[in-house]
Amino acid sequence: MSETADIETVTIRDLGARGDGIAEDGILVPYTLPGERAEIRREARRGDLIAVTQASPDRVAPFCPYYMRCGGCRTQHLARPAELAWKRGLVAQALSQARLDVAPAPIIDAHGTGRRRLTLHVREIDGRAEAGLMAARSHALVPIDHCPITVPALHAAPAVARRLAAPLGHGRKPLDVAVTATDQGLDVDLRGHGPVSAGVGTALVRIAGELGLARLSLHGERLMEAEPVSVTADAIRLYPAPGGFLQATAAGQATLCDLTLTALGPRVRRVADLFAGCGPLSLAIGRTAAVHAVESDAAALAGLERSARMASGLRRITTERRDLFRRPLLPLELEAFDAVVFDPPRAGAEAQARQLAAARVPLVIGVACDAGTFARDAATLVAGGYRLEAVTPVDQFRHSGHVEMVGVFRREPARRR
Repeated sequence: MSETADIETVTIRDLGARGDGIAEDGILVPYTLPGERAEIRREARRGDLIAVTQASPDRVAPFCPYYMRCGGCRTQHLARPAELAWKRGLVAQALSQARLDVAPAPIIDAHGTGRRRLTLHVREIDGRAEAGLMAARSHALVPIDHCPITVPALHAAPAVARRLAAPLGHGRKPLDVAVTATDQGLDVDLRGHGPVSAGVGTALVRIAGELGLARLSLHGERLMEAEPVSVTADAIRLYPAPGGFLQATAAGQATLCDLTLTALGPRVRRVADLFAGCGPLSLAIGRTAAVHAVESDAAALAGLERSARMASGLRRITTERRDLFRRPLLPLELEAFDAVVFDPPRAGAEAQARQLAAARVPLVIGVACDAGTFARDAATLVAGGYRLEAVTPVDQFRHSGHVEMVGVFRREPARRR
């Protein structure tokens, strides 16, 4: 049988939510674009791309040497204007499926200088530790020299990860290394190894000193920190916990803050910031209004409190540690505020949205990183009497299907009888 007997030609009709092309018969073909004709080798409901025989005018040359090997950057072959239109379409589709009659505003490009955090994987390959990213739909490691879509300070991250792997067995036990670019240098959190002996801990601290790291932690527990680690962007200084959450880009953080402040306006006096994290929104809002920040992670709240103490010109910022998934703020508590901002993780804020829908807060601003859960929570608020005034998509994750958004919900004041 000929080697080409199992190769077929398909026409791509659409681009899926994760950036894979979708052929006319529904098969997923990664690295293809709508309107293209491609030769593929079919495997179940996916097609391995052999060649593009008719290219889309939106196709561009990829810039990364690891393109099609690393599992990230699924749409690096898509021209930027077309990529932004596709991402705006993902938000529009989610809103439509939730029966929300709102067209998203033009999407904002918030990639800026690049991503400021990166999680690498370290594995033993041919007897030595290699650091890199995973191949698509695989546990196979793709060793890298650096990731081109990160800020320049993170280009050294793979070499740092390899050095730190030495006392931990050179990757024989799978190791994840989360690296963040901070004001003081690289902040590294090692994950997956488990507890270490005193001798291994000492060796790690010694290597961290040789590398000039700002902080080194193991599963969020500090091993060394020469001075408090901070991340400053747009005049906001944050103190993230070891391995703690931070918006992917400085431009993304600034854009989300700006959109939130614009929606709040100058007259709001007291705001609840729910799922506050280490406080970027709380600190931005605190310039003009009092803020009550609610977050379940104690370390994140400690960082927020430190930022508030160190900053000048802020209104009063109070904090509360509370699991909003299990114990959301109730309507009676919510009605103490002129506005509520919520910025949950990818799972959304389903329980809190139900309580907001039953409250009489005049203004609610939802910041989200998943279009589907945002649309679900938005539908809950709309069913409770809010009007979804605007939704603005924000793209700080180039070449992927991830997209942020900010939604503005307004409750019309009750008419007097």
